[in-house]
Amino acid sequence: MHAFREVETAAYCPRKLYYRRRSPEPEVPQEVTARRELAFRYEELLADDAAIRDAPIAVTPTQYRSRLGAAKAGLDDWESLAAPPDRDVFLEGRDCRGIAHKVLDGDPPSLSLAFAGEPPETGVWHPQSVRLIAAAKVLSWERERSVEQVYAEYPAYGVIRQVDVTVRRTAEYREAVRIAEAIDGPPARTEDRAKCEPCEYQPECGVKTRSLRSLLGG
Repeated sequence: MHAFREVETAAYCPRKLYYRRRSPEPEVPQEVTARRELAFRYEELLADDAAIRDAPIAVTPTQYRSRLGAAKAGLDDWESLAAPPDRDVFLEGRDCRGIAHKVLDGDPPSLSLAFAGEPPETGVWHPQSVRLIAAAKVLSWERERSVEQVYAEYPAYGVIRQVDVTVRRTAEYREAVRIAEAIDGPPARTEDRAKCEPCEYQPECGVKTRSLRSLLGG
């Protein structure tokens, strides 16, 4: 059975998953924990000037409140997202297991995952989409109910994105599970070298990357 993070990593880079499995489980950085915690303080951050000034947000307070205000006005599940009935819930299904940061008791049920990083301009990053669908499928299996949509939160940016559980996204999740199950040695190196720059396993992987300065002949 695979952790949500494993299928997310398989969707990002199978070779990275190979090296991650061979390494000790890393501690979650304090910055990540602090940013995720913002997902449980939305109403406070909308109302309290001192709280938002001291919060580890990545945009200005004005931008933050504008984005959260739009989410509050536009999302049917805002009240449950702002004050979830269940938080940090361990879910376990047939293929995957992991933590859902928020579980929303609705009809149908839903969930949300909080990501510490920056959101794309629209939608969600592909590996995060795979992780969301993994969680959705496990929640559906546990509740014996269809899960039709879930949420991706980027709490340091005040952004909440609704993600539909579509046939295409489900197929991408199944492919990531297949990749995770098939890894028994180092997969081929990715051709997308942009993925290698921030990767903590670059020294073990052996991928050589070049700085922008060297590419420009500096």
